[in-house]
Amino acid sequence: MTDSNEGDAPDAPDATDSAPPENDGQRFDRLPATADERDVPGRPSREEVVDWWEQRYGIAPETWDGHTFWEKGNGKLWAFADDVVSPIEVEGLGLRILRARQEHWKPSTNAVQRFATDATKNVVVLDAEEATRFAKGEDQELPRWDGDWGYVVAAHEIAGDNETSETPRATGEAGDVEPIGVGLYLHGELRSTVPKGRREDLS
Repeated sequence: MTDSNEGDAPDAPDATDSAPPENDGQRFDRLPATADERDVPGRPSREEVVDWWEQRYGIAPETWDGHTFWEKGNGKLWAFADDVVSPIEVEGLGLRILRARQEHWKPSTNAVQRFATDATKNVVVLDAEEATRFAKGEDQELPRWDGDWGYVVAAHEIAGDNETSETPRATGEAGDVEPIGVGLYLHGELRSTVPKGRREDLS
């Protein structure tokens, strides 16, 4: 005699059925538009990335119009001025702009040089000597900075006002400074994060 319900018994739950998808560091995945659309834990949304650039550096959200955002690797985010099918396994896709999935997000040198020309917050404007040292990868004391600690945009003047700014933004009109790279400001010191292969002599 058999149990008449035996064949109808539901399958035992599979532990993998409810597991969320994981980040595959070998391919590019488009970021979800909002946090509500996130399916991979820890992956920033496009909305969060745009908000971060605006809140941290005052970069207008419209700056990113026409760009799609992607993740490859563990928290390496890229901006691409077009769109392709997601996911996609290619070596590169646009410009790497940000390192996320860590306590303090870090912008890339390429990103600030490309997108931070109109930044209005946390821009440290350096004089010629300071800019030269920064571009060489040297750390330096900079007690006059009274803005936020953390990752800042290091810039130098390219025309107009010759006075070094003591505010979180360059003196003069927008466009009279040029971003050099990303600095880490802590305890009165500006640390250069210019990659070794990108260091140059501005003198």
